[in-house]
Amino acid sequence: MLVKKTWGALRALPILILCLSGCASSKNPLPTPDHVDLPKFMGAWFVHGYTPILVDGRAHNAVEHYFLNENGEIETTYQFRDGSSEGELKTYTPKGFPDKNDDSDARWKMQFLWPFRADYVILYVSDDYARTVIAHPSRKYAWIMNRSTTISESHYEAMLEKLEDVGYDLSVIQRLPHDWSKEGKRLKKIEAIGVAGPLAER
Repeated sequence: MLVKKTWGALRALPILILCLSGCASSKNPLPTPDHVDLPKFMGAWFVHGYTPILVDGRAHNAVEHYFLNENGEIETTYQFRDGSSEGELKTYTPKGFPDKNDDSDARWKMQFLWPFRADYVILYVSDDYARTVIAHPSRKYAWIMNRSTTISESHYEAMLEKLEDVGYDLSVIQRLPHDWSKEGKRLKKIEAIGVAGPLAER
């Protein structure tokens, strides 16, 4: 079962890599916070707005989880239900590398498959580290995330405005559905792990 799951994920990864790493941009660099506290940024984020690509175009109940390892790398788990809140659980485990030449710690490279790395920019994070917006320099991909399975309309709209302010066409952003009424066991696992380790096995 593990081999089948891993092979299925690997077949989809080149699509993801081509989408994210092959998009150069001539636009101005994206702004970032002056500093991102990486330990505070770690843990689970629930994805509420995103740019669908082939591997996650029907995502439900999506979670992005970060764990800062002893080497300063971010062990990332992207997990979602495919097609519905009761669909097959899909899991991807890329690794993030904060740019050592950027003191903000807001610019990373995300590696899904060696040696390819995609740009990952923390455009915004709230002061309480409860909401964040992740962007790509091409202005074609973005993710709106919250620490909770729900998000207020005012907070969601405010983060859409942040994307629009830096040149995004908001038509590329899609609302991602969440229904955790039958996902209590999975949610408890996410909450129990917190920042103590990666959400998924490597």
